[in-house]
Amino acid sequence: MKRISVMVLALCAGFMSVAWGKQPASTCSNNWSEFHRSNMERWNPCEKVLNVNNVDNLVKKWRHDIGNGVDSSPAVVNGVVYVGSDDQNVYALNARTGANLWTYRASGPVTASPAVANGVVYAGSGNGGNNVFAVNAHTGVELWSYTTGNSVDSSPAVVNGVVYTGSHDGNVYALNASTGALMWNFATGINTYVASSPAVAKGVIYVGSGNGNVYALNASTGAQLWSYTTGGYVDSSPAIVNGVVYVGSSDNHLYALKANTGALLWSYTTGYAVNSSPAVANGVVYVGSDDYHTHNVHALNAHTGAKLWSFTTGYSVYSSPAVVNGVVYVGSDDGKLYAFSLRHGAVNGGLRPDSSLKASHR
Repeated sequence: MKRISVMVLALCAGFMSVAWGKQPASTCSNNWSEFHRSNMERWNPCEKVLNVNNVDNLVKKWRHDIGNGVDSSPAVVNGVVYVGSDDQNVYALNARTGANLWTYRASGPVTASPAVANGVVYAGSGNGGNNVFAVNAHTGVELWSYTTGNSVDSSPAVVNGVVYTGSHDGNVYALNASTGALMWNFATGINTYVASSPAVAKGVIYVGSGNGNVYALNASTGAQLWSYTTGGYVDSSPAIVNGVVYVGSSDNHLYALKANTGALLWSYTTGYAVNSSPAVANGVVYVGSDDYHTHNVHALNAHTGAKLWSFTTGYSVYSSPAVVNGVVYVGSDDGKLYAFSLRHGAVNGGLRPDSSLKASHR
């Protein structure tokens, strides 16, 4: 059987920092509890160790071999790494050693990224599993499971005691986080799917659909507030920053939409589909694209959509960037994890990445 590894990198000095969470520096947490992070922007202002000057010194600290592919992005909470696998398991690993703490057997592959809230891990299963489930974060014991009409590849968001997620049956679901009871569901259409991971901001759910639409829904009722139609399917998960929704589409565009109305502010054309979910930090949007020939990571002005820089990797970039302490991290299907500087080296009126971390993810 093919063995796939979850890998963690650390500085040569042996210190591993996993400082996540958007709070003031005095109250920063060491947690990245779900795919979007709690700020729905995929960036962290609290990291103080890794930076552009030492990131190139990262080396492998540990790896944990599992039975199949890993499409799930890990959640890191209280010194534990939670990650799903195509081998139908969710793993809880010690963040410093990689030791397996527990394994939960799901009813299908777990490609969605887990969300962790109040001592509970939430995730979904696909390929016949079709479940959203909750397990005890300390023991891996199942607390509840809810069956949808098709695979659940959407990564859940947990806000105010509610789990929001999508399904390949075309619905967005809101489930009681304690019991798994259905609170509401919203149908995006017939013969479509929802792989996009919902983003929640100020009582509104933002999510994409396979029918090409981006939706804004009332978080309490599921009522549609607005929709915006792109020219392709929307697997990208939105980022919500300062009243703007940033989201990609398979029609080769990244869109910036007004969060309250869905009106188009700007769009940026890439070489191919944008399935990567954008990260937004300090007025810049970072996103990958699946360009057949260029395989780019893009940095754009968040206010205008103007290109600041792009970097060509060796293959498609489905991975979603994360921004930490002056560094953008993103994986590529060329088998490498990249780290880019945000600020050094003006080229053609823009910025260029000045560092590439050549670390294989396999």
